[in-house]
Order: sequence, then C-alpha cells, then structure tokens
Amino acid sequence: MSNHPQEFLPAQAHGAIEALGDDVWWVPGTMRMNRWMGVSRNMVIVRSGDELTLLNPIRLNAATEQQLEELGSVRHLVRLGCFHGCDDAYLKQRFKAEFWCQADSRTYPKPPPDHVLADGSPLPFADAQLLVFKAVKRPECALLIRRGHGILVTCDSLQHYTNWQRHSLIARLAMPLLGFSRRLLVGPLWLKFQTPAGGSVRPDFERLLELDFDALISAHGVPLMQDAKTQARAAVERAFADKGADT
Repeated sequence: MSNHPQEFLPAQAHGAIEALGDDVWWVPGTMRMNRWMGVSRNMVIVRSGDELTLLNPIRLNAATEQQLEELGSVRHLVRLGCFHGCDDAYLKQRFKAEFWCQADSRTYPKPPPDHVLADGSPLPFADAQLLVFKAVKRPECALLIRRGHGILVTCDSLQHYTNWQRHSLIARLAMPLLGFSRRLLVGPLWLKFQTPAGGSVRPDFERLLELDFDALISAHGVPLMQDAKTQARAAVERAFADKGADT
C-alpha cells in the first residue's frame, strides 16, 4: 500500500498555535468520533534548541503547519496514550520525524515506534521526565516538562475542563451524564476501560503526585497553568473515594 497523503485522516478543526512560555505551545483541536460526537483534542509543542517535539500529536491545516515549521524543525512525535494516534502516521511521513510510544500501543498500529517509551528510556529532550502507568490494562504515560514550576502533560488519565467548547452538541449533552465535570478530573471513561478486574490504578496516580508540577495540559479540555498539583490530588481523591472506582 502506498503512503499517498489522501490515505490519511484529513486535518480536523483546530485553533491557532498558542504560546504558554518556556518554549512551550499548545494547539486546541477537535476529534470527530462519528457523525454526531466530536470532542476536544489538544497538542503540546516543546522546543529544545531548534528541535520541536509534538506531544499528543494532531494534524494541522497547511497554514498552521507552516507556522509550526517557523518555530523550529519537527523532530519528535510522542504518543502518551494508547487510545490516541490517528494522525501519527501522517505526521511521521510529513516531517520525517522520530516516533515515540509505549510497547503494545496498538489502537493505531502505524507507524511502528522508532523509540519505545519505558522506565529509564531516553526521551526526546533533556528536561523531561516520564511517568509510566503500571497498573492499567493498556499503555498510558505522562510526561513532565521540567521548566518553570513544572508542566505535566497527560493524555486521558487526567483531563481539565472549564467549558464544553470544541465539543459537538451531542457531546456537550453527554459529558455530564458520562461523569465529566468542569474541573480537573480523572477521566471517567478512561478509568473504566483501564482498571483491571479486581485491581486499582490508584497507585499510579500516587506516583504521579510525587512529581513536581504546577501546570497541567491534557489531551482534552484546556490547560491548567497554576495550582494543578493541588487540583490533581483532589481529583484523585474524588475518583477513588468510596465509589468502588478502584475495584
């Protein structure tokens, strides 16, 4: 099979590249799941020297791709959660970038990883720290950018919402019914699908809360640029407090 561009999912609706400081940017995007359901989806851009790393990568339209290339050279693509990755194959071909993900991250089997993310493995830029979830059923990790007071980038494990913008009408109606609320929370659907029978993923969050961070950017919702660790601790307590969520 050829890798002609039209075989890839086209760019979906997204906003502009927005600066967050310390050579870190984000792009607010969307993901159309079907005709009725569409949700927010975010990408984080990190610059180290003249190299760019895309965390939770998403495909951009041609004009925004050009703006991305004005920031530096896209060298690395990092998939943090196994349920994401629909644009990774396109981005690897488009930028000839190195692709990083955990082993067995197979919801989107292409491209195969150039680098496997694991405890102690090298990372695409120096001031980064990886947190690998160990108790989950499917691969998931988070990455700490050690700049400023620390920026934690998550995929689906922790999500932060202040509104339902960039969600379709059906999704806006469904989110509260599915356990989502407008605050920092443990992803309720993620928790359901990732918790082993009779097990708990709480120990993974307890290790995560040992990291030093004040900001958090999830693959969904909006960035939380201060007090994120305090709010993350509260989110973990809510998720596992007397609800059977850890069983």
